[in-house]
Amino acid sequence: MLAGEEQRAPVTSPEALESWYELYDAVGRLQTAVYALCAVAFVVWFFLTRRSVERLAPDRFGAGPGWAIAAWFIPLVNFVLPYRIAVGMWSACSPTPHADGRSRTPMWPVRLWWGLFLAANLLSRHAALMFDIAQTFADLQTAVELYIVVDLLFVAAAGAAIHFAVRLTAMQRAKAATAYC
Repeated sequence: MLAGEEQRAPVTSPEALESWYELYDAVGRLQTAVYALCAVAFVVWFFLTRRSVERLAPDRFGAGPGWAIAAWFIPLVNFVLPYRIAVGMWSACSPTPHADGRSRTPMWPVRLWWGLFLAANLLSRHAALMFDIAQTFADLQTAVELYIVVDLLFVAAAGAAIHFAVRLTAMQRAKAATAYC
């Protein structure tokens, strides 16, 4: 359908357009595979951490550690519950609060990771819709540019997730060391 607009096309022929689309599709498959691998690794870490944090603060969690996996797969619940579990783990591993009840450990790593992750996922769905309904080269270009923004958000979310995971793991180890001394 788009190849009929050759006078405004950024490519010189329908064959060139097909070649670029094949490259785009191949990169998308690779990106999906890497994302899936990282997601599985993160969810496994999330579950294992949640399970071990419960030993440090058994009264902090109402539901069992299995929810650290299930929370990611239940539609609409997955927009809130993983974040709540992460906040619970973060709070349980934080040092004892000040006398006024405020935590000594700021929550920004959890909030940054979750905000970037949520924004990337929501914007990704919008970009997919824009790509699917594109009717002109300009529409297609806009959708692909939005996908670039989404990819950058996912990279930032991955970096924030790594920071969150490293900090939480360090806090958990420190809390466990003091709890068992």
